[in-house]
Amino acid sequence: MKTFKAAILASLIAAPAFAGGYSEPVMEPMIQPEVIVEDTSSSSAGILVPILLLVLVAAVVSAD
Repeated sequence: MKTFKAAILASLIAAPAFAGGYSEPVMEPMIQPEVIVEDTSSSSAGILVPILLLVLVAAVVSAD
């Protein structure tokens, strides 16, 4: 009877340790940043500014 009481006492003391049970850790999914690719539009602004500057310089030179 002494062993039976000791077993019951041990199981009551140990029960809260196992109350939650084992659950596998949950891994959060890795979120990759979204890559936005913008197409560049071709424009003649690269050549337009020097041509306008050339016209302006020609106008100033011809005014003298």
